[in-house]
Formats: sequence, structure tokens, C-alpha cells
Amino acid sequence: MEKNKARIHELREQLQYHNWRYYVLDDPQLSDAEYDALFRELAALEEAHPELVTPDSPTQRVGAKPLSAFRTVRHRIPLFSLANAFSHDELTAFSQRLQRNLETTAMQFMLEPKIDGLAIALTYENGIFTLGVTRGDGIEGEDVTANLRTIKSLPLKLRGTPPALLEVRGEVYMPKDAFVALNRKREEEGAPTFANPRNAAAGSLRQLDPKVTAGRRLNLFVYTLAQKDQAPLWEQGIITQSEALEVMASYGLPVNPQVRQCETIAEAIAYCDELEQNREHLPYEIDGAVLKLNSLLSQEQLGFTARSPRWAIAYKFPPCQAQTKVEDIVVQVGRTGAITPLAILRPTHLAGSTISKASLHNQDYIKEKDIRIGDQVIIQKAGDVIPEVVRTLPEKRDGSERLFQFPSVCPACGSELVKTPGEVAIRCVGMGCPAQLREGIAHFASRDAMNIEGLGPKLIQSLIAADLISNPADLYFLTAKSLLVLERFGVKRADNLIAAIAASKQNSVERLIYGLGIRHVGLEAAKLLAARFQTLDRLMATKLPELTELSGIGPQIAESIRDFFTRKQNRKIIAKLKKAGLNFSSTLAQTGGSLSGLTFVLTGSLDSFSRSVAKEKIEALGGKVTGSVSKKTDYVVVGTDPGSKLAQAEELGVELLTEAEFLKLLEQAN
Repeated sequence: MEKNKARIHELREQLQYHNWRYYVLDDPQLSDAEYDALFRELAALEEAHPELVTPDSPTQRVGAKPLSAFRTVRHRIPLFSLANAFSHDELTAFSQRLQRNLETTAMQFMLEPKIDGLAIALTYENGIFTLGVTRGDGIEGEDVTANLRTIKSLPLKLRGTPPALLEVRGEVYMPKDAFVALNRKREEEGAPTFANPRNAAAGSLRQLDPKVTAGRRLNLFVYTLAQKDQAPLWEQGIITQSEALEVMASYGLPVNPQVRQCETIAEAIAYCDELEQNREHLPYEIDGAVLKLNSLLSQEQLGFTARSPRWAIAYKFPPCQAQTKVEDIVVQVGRTGAITPLAILRPTHLAGSTISKASLHNQDYIKEKDIRIGDQVIIQKAGDVIPEVVRTLPEKRDGSERLFQFPSVCPACGSELVKTPGEVAIRCVGMGCPAQLREGIAHFASRDAMNIEGLGPKLIQSLIAADLISNPADLYFLTAKSLLVLERFGVKRADNLIAAIAASKQNSVERLIYGLGIRHVGLEAAKLLAARFQTLDRLMATKLPELTELSGIGPQIAESIRDFFTRKQNRKIIAKLKKAGLNFSSTLAQTGGSLSGLTFVLTGSLDSFSRSVAKEKIEALGGKVTGSVSKKTDYVVVGTDPGSKLAQAEELGVELLTEAEFLKLLEQAN
């Protein structure tokens, strides 16, 4: 045990160090593969010894359960907003006010980009991250600790020798590329898009399920050292804002490298202009710059108004907009079949780049803004990233403008386009649509679906380009000889791929159901369907009322299932899969199996098989496996070196099973 404990500690220290180098210093020392190997080793040790898991472990960034609501927390120190300035003259007037109140002309300023994100307060106790709270109204905010843990640039454990209590303020933001990717995904899924990265960051940080937040690629900078132990900062030798930033950086906290110390207001104004000129080159959106007095003693002397500090101000940049003409409107087909209209614009220079296209999102967006082909429009970069049409200029119309007619069939495959009730997107639902083909086959071959090893996106694209496949069923009719026409594809590689494809035929049908890519049907829903209907043929023949009666399958999922299986093209591909010899039956026990209704918890290591295999065996017999012990738990299976779950089970009086007793129960259940 001591050996494992020491190795876990060593791995955590290594991973925390390399996280700091990668996410804070942007200077990685390990390859992704090397880092992943360390992480997997730590995760395996912690799984085997759950009693050694601590909140600051790198594995715990997405370990929290979904919340029902956020609790309200009162800030130790109020989190004020900033007053705004919109011109150089207003910045000069701000400096003059400070000079009068401080009775001096010698003042240094610290400047930093004003990131358009979400202000948060972070608390560390003895170097461990314990609390993260949104600004809220400045007096009280929401506890979003679990979601903040998912941000990889936020250290769960500070470096060096931090104080017993440390509170810092910062800004959570979404990088530009993450914002573009998120909106593209939401468009394809028919979900409303975010207006800008700030809205996206705020919406992501306020998800009740931390796993959703983890998938949103948020980032963070800290900018204020609010509290270091109990004494004022200047009594601890920290007398300037620049020194406070250095202290935070020494603890491994991410400080924006763009901060700059300026000796005069003229120098500060020049830096504001420099930031404005370079804003498009930054990887995050900024809408201005923040000026602060560098002296913390002067900050204390000036104090606050009812709403904002007197010693700081936000200089806001003007919005980047331009006028141009909509020369045409075309549509694109996304991965999930969502049809997205695109405005073809007269090329216009805006914020450092030439804009010739802008997303129009969906049919409702075009109608709401009354956008017509030939219109003069005002465009801007949403979040300084995605060009969008802000408004039309109807007063400039000359009668030649035309209303856009949304197509009734898919431009890529000719299939009927469908608008699902409750969604804004119109989509193509043809499984063989070439615009959706590559990503659809990649999903079909993915680990949780058919798990075809070696079949990645690049190879799929090559197969499509060589006209070897046009739908997932075609994979099962490939031959090693046919693959040799591909570039850099030898006999051994061809044989390996054919063997992997053949091996996937034996997968249980829940993998196939998931791999078909039915909208809203994830892996867990696929398992429910497989356990209930046992074969794909029975599922395809099931009527809507029977689907909606199944616990865990709501009306939206049920409608999506029935719609998918009524499509002639989809049924044709499924028939080809059956002809290829794929397993259409489930290895999961039908609902009502011998362990149905029983809930198990696993703790410690098992000698006969891994805990993941044990979970599969329980589920195959209709049982359920959860990660925590409660009064509703029927059995706790106790392996070697059990964790705290054993004590919880004993306290609640839950029945315990040794590994031998568990194996006997499985044998009887079979």
C-alpha cells in the first residue's frame, strides 16, 4: 500500500507540473502520448485504491455529479465591476482625477487586455483549490467549483509554499477556436448558437453537469490577488499590482502575458491603441483594456464608489462593423445533416481580414432579420471571430432584391429535408448523404460503436475518394485486394483492416444501434433499447407507443428512432449490414433479467476480472452498477484493498459480497 501511495503522489506531482508547463507557460516538455501514459497509470492506481483519491488529483477534474442547482455564496470581499471609458480624453480625465485625489503626478499603471468573459473568485486553502464563485451581483455569487475544476489551466494544487488562505480574482473565457467549433456543432445539432464567446463561456460555466462544461474548452486568467492570509498585502511585502501578479504566477496560476506596466497615462493610452490594433491576432476575444494604479497603497487610499473602484477603469474599444452587399445565399450540409444557409458577401475588409461569407444560421434567422439576396447589410465579427449579419439596410433597397427560398431537398443527395418540431434546424436525414458520410462512418467505426481498429478519418476519406465505400455497410464488402489501390497501403495493413472489420461483426447489437448514428440515441440509450427489444429487427418493427413507455427513452428520442427506421434509404443500408453477417442480437439481458432491479457497487480490486468487466457482466444480467453507496444499493462487491465504500456500506447495513460470493451469484443468475 505504501508503495502505491508513494507512486500516486509522484504521478500527481509530475502531472501537475506538466499541466502548468502546458496550460500556463505554453511550454510543454512531454509529448501528448507521454502525458497520457502517466495519466492512465494514475487513473488505474486510483481505481484500484479509491481511498487514496483526493480532490486535488488531476483525475478529479470531471469527477463531480450533476447538480440540481447552484448554491449561493457570499464573497469575502465584494467583487466590484469597473467604470468605463470610451475615448482617450476620458482616460486622460481619469488620470487627472487620480492626480487630484492623491496629490501627485507620479503614477504607474498596470494594463491588461479586457477579456470578454466571466469574472470569478477562486479560493485556495493550504494550496488546494476549494471554492470557485461567479461575480453574481458583486456581493453574492454562485458556487461553480465543480465546473471550474474542469478548466485545465486552473491548478487544483498550487506550486511552491502557498499561504493557508489565498483568494484570487480572474476571468473565465472561451478561446476563439473553441467558440467557432462549439457554434458549428450546435448548428449541426439544430441547437441555438451562442452570440459571442462571453455568452458561450457563461453558459458553459453554469452547466449543472460538469461533464458538459469539460467539453467546452474553457480557459482562465487571474488578475487580482484579493487576499493572502489575513493581513493586508502591503504588510506582507506586496506593495504593487505588478508584484501581486508575480506572486500569483509563482504559485502556478495563469497570468496573462500581455500585462504591461506603463509609467504615464500617455504610455498607457498608446498601449490601449496597440492592443486594439492587435486584437484579432489574440487567441481570445477582447473588447478593451483595463487600467489599474500599480500602487496597492494608493488603491487603498482611493477606495471605492458604491459600484466600482476609483483606481481602475475599463477602456472599451469601438465595435468592428462594415457595410457590404449580400450577393447570394447558398446552403451547406453539416455532419448531422443540418442545413445551414450562408451569405455570399461582396468582399469587405473588416478587423484585419477580408470577409466574403457569413453564416445565416437557419431559416428563422433569415426571416427575423429580413435578409434578402441583393441587400446592403451591416456585418461584424461576432466575438471578433465569426462574421455575422447584424442588420439589413432596407432604405437602400432598389427593388432588385430577392427573397431566399429554402430548398426542399438536400443539395448533396436529393433526400427530403425535414424540420423536427421544437428545433430550429432543417436537416437531411438520408444515411447515405455524401456530405454527412465521412463523419457518419467515423462514428460507426468509433470505440464505443463498432470499434473497428485502424479505421480513422483520413483512411475513411481515402476510401470514399477511391469510391470504395458510400455507406457503413460497404465496409463489410471490402477485400484486402481492393484496399491495395490506396496510397501507402500494403498487404499487411490491408489484412489487418479487413480482420478488424470482420471482428466487429460479432459485437452486441447495442454497439450497432449506437453506431447507426440515430439522433439523440447515445450509448446508454442504445443499451436500453438492446436490453428491451433484444434484436435490431424487433426494434425496427416497434411502434411509437411502445418506445415511449420504455424508461429512459423520452418522446424526442422515440420520435427520432421511428423517423430513422421509416426512411427507405436507412432500411436499405441496414439490410445490407444484415446480409454482411453482423450480429443483430443483444448479449444484454432482456429487461426483467435475473438481476433486474438490483443495484451493485464495486470496491477494491477483483482477481477474476477487472471492475469494468464485472460491470458488463452485471448489466448483461439486467442489474445496475453505480459509483456510490446509498440505502437503495442492494449489494457491495468487496475486492482487495476496498475503499471508503466498504465503511459506507457497513454503516448503512448494505449486504456485502466477497469475490467468491459474487462469482457464485453470477453463476446462479446465468
